[in-house]
Amino acid sequence: MIHIVFQQADIETLKKAIELDAALQGEIIHIKDDFAVGPIADIYETEGYQTRRDWWKKVLENSPYTEQLDIVDDKLTVHQLQEKLKDETEQAWIWMAPNQHDVCGYYWLINQLKEFEGRIYILSLNNLPFINDKGSIFYPIDLFEIPPKEFIKAKKLARPVTISEFELDVDEWKKLCSENGIVRTLDGGKKILSKEASFYDDKIMAALTKEAQKLNKIFQVLFTKMKVHTGDAFLAWRMKELANDGKTELIGNWNNGWKEISLKLPGAAEEINKEADLNA
Repeated sequence: MIHIVFQQADIETLKKAIELDAALQGEIIHIKDDFAVGPIADIYETEGYQTRRDWWKKVLENSPYTEQLDIVDDKLTVHQLQEKLKDETEQAWIWMAPNQHDVCGYYWLINQLKEFEGRIYILSLNNLPFINDKGSIFYPIDLFEIPPKEFIKAKKLARPVTISEFELDVDEWKKLCSENGIVRTLDGGKKILSKEASFYDDKIMAALTKEAQKLNKIFQVLFTKMKVHTGDAFLAWRMKELANDGKTELIGNWNNGWKEISLKLPGAAEEINKEADLNA
């Protein structure tokens, strides 16, 4: 059995679940790219792959993740998976939580596994209740939110990906690739919507104030209030773009890393000075 997950944090949680249930024993494969953001036109072709890689290089510039660009090689990961599945006794379980990151990863992957139909299983956790560590019912958005002991229940959800799903889901991904939105969001089930790169800009602007705030503090505000999450590197890239457009005021130098960066609403200092003059 081969388990496939789409987030780093899922790996440790699944490992703990395997320790509790030997029936889950198997290799864990991690698809690392976040296919919910970035260009995806002609993604399986050399030119499309390079366009996406160049985009990620720009997004990750000056971030704590610059070295990850050379680590992520999902094409090789899938090739190795395909080689393992040539053993007709082997099967792959795709764990998909109800978030755009997992669903887009599933769409990108399933397009490459059609020849193994019948041995590719999906575990979709959409709108399913689980029990958290405090004994309360909750509906997880991410796989890693589920306590390891609950995976014993989750494994009962495993079912083969159907022939019609291989056809329809591949067509759906082709449509999304042709739309080539820079952001993709989940609209329930496996329904993905293409959005513009500016999709999160309003949330970023709402998190800013007249006073300069450190980048990490802005991230904390965003992740607390945002219903639709995306990665911090993508948000930092959008903040750069907003600053370049004069919509925000940036303090610090990106070349010195995120810790040096603060942002605020533009013209805030002048407004504060005017208020001070009026009150004088």
